[in-house]
Amino acid sequence: MSVGRSSLRVRVATSTTGPTAARPDAAAGGPDLSGGWRATTWIGAPAPGGLALPPAAPTRAWCYSPRGVHVDADHLVVADSGNHRVLIWHGVPAQDGRPADVVLGQPDGTTEGRAAGGRGPERGLNLPTGVLVHEGRLVVADAWHHRILVWDSVPRHDDVAPDLVIGQPDASSVEPNAGRACDACTFYWPFGVAVIDGRFLVADTGNRRVLGWDDGIPGDGRPADLVLGQPDAASREENRGGEAAADSFRWPHDLAGTADVLLVADAGNHRILGWQDPPRCDRPAELVIGQPDMSSSAEWPYGPHSGDRFRFPYALALEAGRLFVADTAQNRILAWDGDWAGGRAADHVLAQPSFTTNGENRWSAVEHDTLCWPYGLSVHGDVLAVADSGNNRVVLWRRG
Repeated sequence: MSVGRSSLRVRVATSTTGPTAARPDAAAGGPDLSGGWRATTWIGAPAPGGLALPPAAPTRAWCYSPRGVHVDADHLVVADSGNHRVLIWHGVPAQDGRPADVVLGQPDGTTEGRAAGGRGPERGLNLPTGVLVHEGRLVVADAWHHRILVWDSVPRHDDVAPDLVIGQPDASSVEPNAGRACDACTFYWPFGVAVIDGRFLVADTGNRRVLGWDDGIPGDGRPADLVLGQPDAASREENRGGEAAADSFRWPHDLAGTADVLLVADAGNHRILGWQDPPRCDRPAELVIGQPDMSSSAEWPYGPHSGDRFRFPYALALEAGRLFVADTAQNRILAWDGDWAGGRAADHVLAQPSFTTNGENRWSAVEHDTLCWPYGLSVHGDVLAVADSGNNRVVLWRRG
C-alpha cells in the first residue's frame, strides 16, 4: 500500500460561521446532546472561507489528513500524517490557526514527503499516527516505517532525531516486521500507543494484535511481555483466521484504559473490546461496545442510526470514568459520562444534531463544530482534541 498527496487530499467546503455559533440541534429547538462540550479552536485548515485544501507546500499552520493527536496541560502534539511529520505546540493553543512551534520528520515547516523529502528515515517519518507524551518523553507511532520512535524530552527545535527506535534494528531500517517473520519484537503498521498503569501498549494494526511491555517504554530489541489477540507471537491473521470473537481483532487501532480496564478500538470489527483487570497474557475480552455480542462484526449501515453502534471506530479516550469514541465513518464523537461497560447507548454526541444523523460536516459546509472522518482523540480535563482528518485540521473542544 502507498499513500500520496492526491489520495489523502479531501475537498472541504467551509462557511463563515464562527466558533460561537449555535449548534444545529439547539437552533432547531431540539435538545442539546453535547453535554456542554463546545468546539472552540481549530488548528490547520481554516473553518471560515471558501473551499479549503492543504497547500502543496505545507506551512506550520496547516495540516493534511492528521490522524493522531495528544493534548495535556503543556502540549498539543499532532500527527500530521499526510505531510509525514509531527507538529508540536508548547502550550495548548487558544487561537485559531496558530502555527506549530516545532516540526519533526521534515527539515523545516514547508517541506513534505516520506522520509524527510527523500533524505532518509533517520529523521524522517512515513504516515505517523499515534502520538503520546508520557513522563516528559515523546512517543510517535511511525506507522508505515513499522516502528515506534521515542524522544527523551519533547523537542523545542525542528528536525531533531529520535533517541530510541523500537521495532527495527536501526534508524535506517523500515521493513514490515523488520524484514523477517512476525515476532514479539516487530511491528506491521503500528497505529496506536498508550501507557496504562505503567505498561507500554502498542496497537500493532497490521499484525492484528496488541503488544504490551511491563515497566513502561522498553529499550530497543526487548520482546513484548504480552501478545494479545493472537495465539502466539508468530501469528498475524485477521480474527485468528476465523470469525470475530472475544479474543480476536481485525484492525486494532487505538487503546485506552486504567488500572482496572483495558479498551481497544477494533475498528475493522466496528467495536470496542474491553478487558476487566487488564490481561497479563492472551485471553478473551469480557466487554464489547458497539456490537450486540462478541461474535458480531457487521458494519452499521447508513441510517437509521443509534448511540450504541459504530462504523469504523478508529480512536477512543478514557479519563475519570468518561469514555469518548471517534465513530469515524459516522462523522461524530460519542461520549459516555460513565457506566459504559453495560453496552448502553452514549450519553452525548458531538458534531451531529442527534444520534440518528451521520453526515460528513452534517451534509453542509464546514463549521467549527462539524467533523469529517475523525481519526484521533485525546482528552485532558475539560479539553478534548479531535484529529478531524477529512477536514485537514485538529479541533479543540472545551466543556463548560
